[in-house]
Amino acid sequence: MASDPEKFDSMLLAMAQQHEGGVKDLLNTIVSFLSRKTDFFTGGKKGEWELVVKDTFYAHAKKAQEEADRIKKEKEEADQRLKDIQRRKEQERLAQDFEPASVTEVTEEEATKMQEDIDKDKKTTEVGSGDGGADAEADGPADEEEDPKEKGKLKPNAGNGCDLENYRWTQTLEEVELRVPLRQVLRPRDLNVVISKRHLKVGIKGQPPIIDGDLDADVKIEESTWVLQDGRTLLVNLEKVNKMNWWGRLVTTDPEISTRKINPEPSKLSDLDGETRGLVEKMMYDQRQKEMGLPTSDEQKKQDVLKKFMEQHPEMDFSKCKFN
Repeated sequence: MASDPEKFDSMLLAMAQQHEGGVKDLLNTIVSFLSRKTDFFTGGKKGEWELVVKDTFYAHAKKAQEEADRIKKEKEEADQRLKDIQRRKEQERLAQDFEPASVTEVTEEEATKMQEDIDKDKKTTEVGSGDGGADAEADGPADEEEDPKEKGKLKPNAGNGCDLENYRWTQTLEEVELRVPLRQVLRPRDLNVVISKRHLKVGIKGQPPIIDGDLDADVKIEESTWVLQDGRTLLVNLEKVNKMNWWGRLVTTDPEISTRKINPEPSKLSDLDGETRGLVEKMMYDQRQKEMGLPTSDEQKKQDVLKKFMEQHPEMDFSKCKFN
């Protein structure tokens, strides 16, 4: 066996291209050569050539199967890691998005002033409503277009990213997802993917890089992953360091999108486990109560306890007590 198994690949590929019948015709040509030009079938003991053929074919068949199993296992492990990261990040994002507002106690004088301000704002809103409201709303986009900072920026795609000629990227506040369609079926070892804190390089070995530039912001290298899907699509997930900002572009050489026009997709509670779902639903309920000026679930419990205490002690005078 040759020390370099790929030494004759170019020669054999050229031969294979001339055999319209595929592997079967190529093998027939090779075996015919051995029969006509060598003593492969007649030079050894009876049946010896059969053992050589069997041992050689089975050895390479075993290697091919092991390589196929390894690639399959790597893909399954990468897919599972990606799913685990996405599931964990979605849970963290939901918990942050619906974090209840903190409760601050105020004095009676402060409460009176706040109510006066609310009444004043309400009157102002009522006076300013009507046809003028529609005009103000219509003026919004025009003002945005006149903003020099927004001039030339692209509208985000459905995933709050951008569709470019050679790839497509989308984002949430936590991560960026990059999809690069490949024009041929490849293996992971055929790709060159380098994820740095502020730089990304993506390409096919032996070819000019598809992406090679500085990222719009820092990423967590240990939490960022990439996987080859079906040999034709490269999927890269980049974990953001700053989870409070939207990216205007993937790399600094890309055209910039307008982050003002980003519209985050609402989260799906049905994707969460029971404990996390219960926590998020409580947060959502408390947030709605706050917006309507009603007590949260915890505040309601406190009020129920106080009410029960007052009922149990009718002899006590609570008229001058203030409960927050």
